[in-house]
Amino acid sequence: MNNTPRTLNRILIGILGLKLLVIGLLLVLLAAVPPVAQWWQQWSAGVWSGMSQLFQRTAVPGRGESWLWAVIALLLAVVIALMVAWVAQQGKGRASLILAEDDAEGFPGNVRIGGGVAEQALRAALAGRQDLAGATVATYEIRGEPALKIRLQPRQGVPPHLLAAEVSALVEALDAVVGNRIPVLIHIGVGARSRFSRAERVR
Repeated sequence: MNNTPRTLNRILIGILGLKLLVIGLLLVLLAAVPPVAQWWQQWSAGVWSGMSQLFQRTAVPGRGESWLWAVIALLLAVVIALMVAWVAQQGKGRASLILAEDDAEGFPGNVRIGGGVAEQALRAALAGRQDLAGATVATYEIRGEPALKIRLQPRQGVPPHLLAAEVSALVEALDAVVGNRIPVLIHIGVGARSRFSRAERVR
């Protein structure tokens, strides 16, 4: 529901996982298969020799260092900047206000209701329910409009449709208090806490 780039994250995780798999297989082959180890020694020696010659040919006149080091440093700086930008995109979309109206219905003044008000009200209403192993409420901004995401973990045997109907009734009561209809996403899932909790379960 937030603006986290999930597709990009999955692609990056897949690439990282594939690289780790290839590295792991290569290490196993190097340790277990002598011909692979011999090939690796010959190949790495050739690569190192080629790189050494390349750095020697690109040496700065009057100095022993190669200008390729500056290029490598620049590329690393670009990679770091991209990583910082990628991290900054994670979890974006959270909103601080659930309602913001200016001069509502011709009356002067501004109305601001924080998202924490709705979150705390719903969490308080859901707290202590024996049919829930956990519940979280968060405020997000979707297409410029505030919305609520309610994540529920019902205990084993709890009918999801009945739970969704009861939570919808709580949301309607919240809409009446706030004076505005708030878009809500109700996510009902089962986690380890729901499966292994020792508390009394509703069936």
